[in-house]
Amino acid sequence: MNRPVCLIATESDGNMHVQEPALQILQQIEQPVVVVAIVGLYRTGKSYLMNRLAGKQTGFDLGSTVESKTKGIWVWCVPHPIKVGTTLALLDTEGLGDVNKGDPKHDINIFSLAVLLSSTLVYNSRGTIDNNAVERLQYVTELTECIKVKSSDEDVDVSTEFVKFFPSFIWAVRDFTLERKIDGKDATENEYLEFALKLKMGTSKKVMEYNLPRECIQKFFPSRTCFTFPFPTAPEKLSRLECLNPDELFPDFLEVRDRFCKFVFQESNVKKLKDGIPVTGRVLGQLAKIYVDTIASGAVPCLENAVISTAMIENEAAVKEGLGVYKSGMEKLTESFPLELKDLSSEHQRLSSTATQTFMKRSFRDTDGKYLKSLEENINKLFDGYLSQNEQASKKRCEDLLSSLTAPMTEKLEKGFYTTPGGYKLFCTDLEDIVKNYNSQASKEVKSEKVLNDFLKQKSVDSKAILQADKTLSEKEKQIKEEIEKAALLEQKIKAKEEKQRLLEEKMEAEKKSNEERMRQMKEKMEMELRQQREETQRAMDNKLREQKALLEKGFNEKADRMSLEMKEFEKQNIEAQKNNNRQYLEMLENSNKRHEQSMAMMMKQHQEQMQSIQQAKTRPSGGGRRSGCCIM
Repeated sequence: MNRPVCLIATESDGNMHVQEPALQILQQIEQPVVVVAIVGLYRTGKSYLMNRLAGKQTGFDLGSTVESKTKGIWVWCVPHPIKVGTTLALLDTEGLGDVNKGDPKHDINIFSLAVLLSSTLVYNSRGTIDNNAVERLQYVTELTECIKVKSSDEDVDVSTEFVKFFPSFIWAVRDFTLERKIDGKDATENEYLEFALKLKMGTSKKVMEYNLPRECIQKFFPSRTCFTFPFPTAPEKLSRLECLNPDELFPDFLEVRDRFCKFVFQESNVKKLKDGIPVTGRVLGQLAKIYVDTIASGAVPCLENAVISTAMIENEAAVKEGLGVYKSGMEKLTESFPLELKDLSSEHQRLSSTATQTFMKRSFRDTDGKYLKSLEENINKLFDGYLSQNEQASKKRCEDLLSSLTAPMTEKLEKGFYTTPGGYKLFCTDLEDIVKNYNSQASKEVKSEKVLNDFLKQKSVDSKAILQADKTLSEKEKQIKEEIEKAALLEQKIKAKEEKQRLLEEKMEAEKKSNEERMRQMKEKMEMELRQQREETQRAMDNKLREQKALLEKGFNEKADRMSLEMKEFEKQNIEAQKNNNRQYLEMLENSNKRHEQSMAMMMKQHQEQMQSIQQAKTRPSGGGRRSGCCIM
């Protein structure tokens, strides 16, 4: 994107709508996205910082009036400057606290959407981080009412669940003029932030009101950082910092700005869904639409429902995309039809594996294997169709070859060449030459024996007529030759059945190899998803341990004890969740194996029936015993 576009528009009535042009752009982004959103009071220079993160002087609208310039949420996607294969998605949000807004819930909706969509949340404010600044961040205390983890009323530790997907937090303090000192000692920016978020001891209402926003920030944003930006040089331009040329700013300001950008580039992670699933640009657009539509309906955005809805959309698209890969490759192959079955089967296995890889790359939360089953069944159906096309192409080539080879014989038949005495022998000689040439040219065709069998059955009519008309043969000789011809036709019929059997065996082998490759990819995918879940759980537990340690150091023993109980319950729930996930994955593997076994059993039954038919044909009386003089042989 060479410029930002509006992702979520705020209408005059206060309602929000996702914009289709932005969705279409995000739909094209298949890379994982690092999503950086900035929130804060209006007219505090948010857009300036976002433009710098995009590596541009301009882009997001800047302004110098007392009105909020940005409306809704705008997005700007650029290649990530240091993380190859990743897109940096920047979200500039409507300024909070604009007195012209009619709906008091509008600000919390904007704040909630920024939290839900981002992997790094920048809170932009001016002056210092004092009690007033913390209280202005009251939106964080309302998150539990504006965002649900699960659709059910299941009893869960909300803060622990939020930590799994909430963004890292950066507090950008603009126009900072104080010395960073704590108890007379120099303090880092992060130490300054932690000091400002320090809880007070006591249980009075005033203390609890003081502690509430600080507790929420500590719980929901355990990964937090602070940057303090000094004044620009021109005091008369303080209220419109974003309009200044960077050359007009203090070098100290430039140093902080560049350090801020470097930190965001290096430390901001790819946005992830619950269970550690990476978000692409396409999925980001879907999430934005789901959350905005939910808010517009008057309901509360639910993470579980959003993941389920997104998984359904992505899994359906993954099936379609996988089938597209398979079909595209096989359609190109049809240009070379007919092919030997081993070549067709080999390409089917390669494309089937590629299609499964394509599906696995896009799909997630296909815990019951429903969508993988759909892909598998559709590929098998398509393969049957391509087998049929290849057989038809082979049949046509064989028929065209026989038509060419029998042209002289057809002309002779029309002229009555074989109706003379000794004509049967001449007919046999010509027919034997045709069969010999046909076999040498059509030996690799998948329908060669079947076409030859049909051809010889047709020619047996001419053969019988010519045999009966040949006056050089006695009735006894004619009878013997008829019996020999019947035996030869039966032998060719058996060859056609054996050819059909070989085709079935080749198909069974292809299905076996395809299933082995599919199972391998399934196991890899499951191991990756389980690993992501374990890593997510460990991050949440580590955050809890850090929070508990901080409480103990500050003397909040009672709160630390409660947290110990929370962590034990959290650990218990996660052990149970891992067991459920393992069970689901094992069931998925088992169901896939069952489908394969059922498919193989059907083909095996067909195989046995064909073998029985061949054996029965071979045990029939051959008649005549002697083969000399058989025109068909």
